[in-house]
Amino acid sequence: MKVLLLTDVKGTGKKGEIKNVADGYAKNFLIKTGKAKIADNTAISENNMKKSSSDYHKEMEKQAAEELAKKLKDTKIVVAIKCGENGKTFGSVTSKEIADSLQKQGYEIDKRKIELKEPLKTIGLYKVSIKLHPEVSTSVNLEIIAK
Repeated sequence: MKVLLLTDVKGTGKKGEIKNVADGYAKNFLIKTGKAKIADNTAISENNMKKSSSDYHKEMEKQAAEELAKKLKDTKIVVAIKCGENGKTFGSVTSKEIADSLQKQGYEIDKRKIELKEPLKTIGLYKVSIKLHPEVSTSVNLEIIAK
């Protein structure tokens, strides 16, 4: 029996796939628990419409991320931090401070998208990578100065 999977089913397939499974498995488990429905013409066409809509929205998100990456490419961020005489800072600059300074410049970036291997603990210039989309990333210039 051909079924359209409504959720991921371990050992059978992923959500949105059309699979040919045993009749008993389909009737007694997949359809009964709501994990699948019978793959008739309306279900297949509905699934195709959802897929095309999802693909369109993903493409729009990617284009928006590419536009934001172009704007961010030449951006310079300055973060002031307390430090001692030798340039050693009291504390560190984390992705949260970078996200806050980007927000002050008008860019709404989530701190989880900013990729820092470790918190920055010295004064200087840095290149910070920002992953805006799974396929789009950019870098900004960060300058850490003493307060």
